[in-house]
Amino acid sequence: MLTSKQRAFLRSLAVNEDTILMVGKGGISDELIAQAEGALNARELIKGKALETAPGSAKEFAGQIAGETKAEVVQVIGSKFVLYRRNEKKPVIELPKSKKR
Repeated sequence: MLTSKQRAFLRSLAVNEDTILMVGKGGISDELIAQAEGALNARELIKGKALETAPGSAKEFAGQIAGETKAEVVQVIGSKFVLYRRNEKKPVIELPKSKKR
């Protein structure tokens, strides 16, 4: 589970990322999930977009893709969303440490 500080850090990184997932009128397919899996393995942080023709909202798609890929939804704004999944074998992004209480 990400802390709010970690989410803010990931949101700042996502600003410079290109949108690589596009959900269109066909919704979420096995191919889209496979693409998300591969991208999360390589990059840990990915951006997606729900096109106007998509049969749902970006929030719905982000949640569904996150569930299928065991990722976390970092942010949803309008038609865009950001997902994160830590690669335990080969981490790419170093998250700020959370404070212990």
